[in-house]
Amino acid sequence: MGRVKNKVAIVTGAASGLGFAAAQKLMDEGAKVFLTDINEKVISTMPERLANYSETQFYTIVHDVANEDSWINVIEKAENHFGKINILVNSAGISLGADVVSTDFEIWKKVHQVNLDSVFLGCKYAVPIMSKSGQGSIINLSSISGIVAGWNTAAYNSSKAGVRLLSKSVALYCAKKGYDVRCNSVHPAFVDTPILDPLKQAFGEENAVAKLSRQIPMNKIGDTDDVSYAILYLASDESKFMTGTEIVLDGGLSAM
Repeated sequence: MGRVKNKVAIVTGAASGLGFAAAQKLMDEGAKVFLTDINEKVISTMPERLANYSETQFYTIVHDVANEDSWINVIEKAENHFGKINILVNSAGISLGADVVSTDFEIWKKVHQVNLDSVFLGCKYAVPIMSKSGQGSIINLSSISGIVAGWNTAAYNSSKAGVRLLSKSVALYCAKKGYDVRCNSVHPAFVDTPILDPLKQAFGEENAVAKLSRQIPMNKIGDTDDVSYAILYLASDESKFMTGTEIVLDGGLSAM
């Protein structure tokens, strides 16, 4: 317990999936967390879902990560509410699109706005506050799809690969400026979260999981703990010499 005690975190996409798991893990280890999500209905239920935590340990807010003014508002409110920002987890994301020919241009732009532009905006406005706070860690949720391409995921591949290289650029910028602010990316393969729901609906849950598992050398998909523990490590001082790189959680997929 206490691996991120006295730290303040912002977690986007925190209403479900990896964002919600990361927020809980950080709070379990002593952090205060500013939870953001575009889903107003689900965000409104967060106090009930987090009833095991002190009300002083978290704050929830509706947040459109693809909107610059929304980011400015979130960063300002987080700093005013908790007094500082030490950790930013850019977890919000969507999986849309198809192959390069079939993907509609509007879908292409939307995927990049949510998956990549949001990370740029988060880093842009969080870094100055983190540098004032004395130290910081930015953790950007990419994907194994940002390293290994698929023939039918053009927009998703592009956006997640962009997150990987943007993270490195942010890390080098902070180092050059002398800021004690680190930036790394996390690259999971298939994880059992709501992002898999369309596949489960199409094939049935058991068949969908089996179909995905066959693509992984370890013959299984990941769970949220696999990713949230990696995020916790990067958020903690245990990773204080780690910046500009990535953690890959893919059951051996990228080793093939």
